[in-house]
Formats: sequence, C-alpha cells, structure tokens
Amino acid sequence: MPSIDDIDDDTDQYLAFAAEVAGLTKGQVVARLVVDARRRAGAGREGLRPPETDEPHAVRVYADYAGHRTYASFVPGPGRIEITSGPLAGQIFRTPSQAARRIVEHYKPDVSSSRNGWAFFLVEESGLPLQSLRHR
Repeated sequence: MPSIDDIDDDTDQYLAFAAEVAGLTKGQVVARLVVDARRRAGAGREGLRPPETDEPHAVRVYADYAGHRTYASFVPGPGRIEITSGPLAGQIFRTPSQAARRIVEHYKPDVSSSRNGWAFFLVEESGLPLQSLRHR
C-alpha cells in the first residue's frame, strides 16, 4: 500500500482532523487537495487528470429559522449535511433531520426540536424543499 513519507506530527493531525470533518480518509483528503490544486493550475494534460469519484456533488441548501438563515451543503448519496454558515458552521450531520434539529436546539432550546429535515432545508438554486432531490 502506498504511503506518504516524512510528514510531521502536526501535518498528520491536520489530515486526521480534515478527514474526520469531511467524512473521508486522510488519503482522500490529500487526493482532493491535489485535484483542486491541479484544477486551479489549469492542468489538463494527459496523466494529470483528476481521479473519477463516485460521490455525488454537494448541493447548496439553506434553512430559515427564528429569523436566521443557515447555509449548508447536502451530499445526495449519503445524505450528509454540512453546515457552512453561522454559529454551527463546520458541523456535519448524517441526515438532514439531525441538522434541522440541531439548528432548532441552537436558536430555540425551549421548543421541541423534532423536525423533518427534508422539508426544513430548501435547495438554494430552486427554492424547493430538499425533499425534491430525495429520489434522484
């Protein structure tokens, strides 16, 4: 199995943290960084093409609750939600409903946080409920 030689402990900890936050392996984090760097550099030459990935592209969504708009990224395959704005930014949830409950708990801790995340979040591009992407 290939490995990266000579990385310091701090770099290894950064990779471990990034992997945990993104729900990836450390190798996948490095691969994404390389793909992004190549894309920014305009590398389209043979042999420098980004690897194909099976993970669908994230969809930008938002939720309006208690006078606050919270933006997030929704990854269709696994259904993962990553909050990208506000005081909960950086938190990742396995389902839209978990994310919706956390938003409600944050802004109104005295009310029941039971929410259907598929209806709570709206797709930024269309304004339709996230439910509209559920069975694609």
